[in-house]
Amino acid sequence: MRTLLNEAAPTARRALWLFLGASALGLGALGAVLPILPTTPFVVLAAFAFGKSAPRIQEILENSSVFGSVITDWRESGAIATRFKVLAIMMMACVFGLSLTLSTSALVLCIQAFCMVGAAIFIFKRPCPAA
Repeated sequence: MRTLLNEAAPTARRALWLFLGASALGLGALGAVLPILPTTPFVVLAAFAFGKSAPRIQEILENSSVFGSVITDWRESGAIATRFKVLAIMMMACVFGLSLTLSTSALVLCIQAFCMVGAAIFIFKRPCPAA
C-alpha cells in the first residue's frame, strides 16, 4: 500500500502542476483581451507550472514569438514592454468609457475605476525591458 501511494504521488503532483499551467495560460490569454485581467503574471505562472509538469510545453512557451519575450522580460527584471503598457492602459480606458456609456451604477463605476487605476499604476511603474 505504501509503495502504491509513493508511486501515485508524483503522478498526481504532475497532473496538478499541468492543470495549474493550463489554467494560468488560459487566464493569460483572456488577459490579452480583457483589460482588468493581467497577462504577464499568468503567462509567467504557466511557464513555471509547465516547468514542473511538462518541460516541453514550457520550452514551447519560452520560445514562442507571442509569449517568449514577455516571460524573459518578467523573469529577468520584472519588466513590461512599453507597447504592452500602452495597450493595457488604453484597453482599461476604453472599457471604463464603455461602462460610462452603458450607464452602469455609480458604485460599480467607483469600484471599477479604483481597480483600473491601481492596475494602471502597477503597470506604469514596472520597468521597461533593456533594449
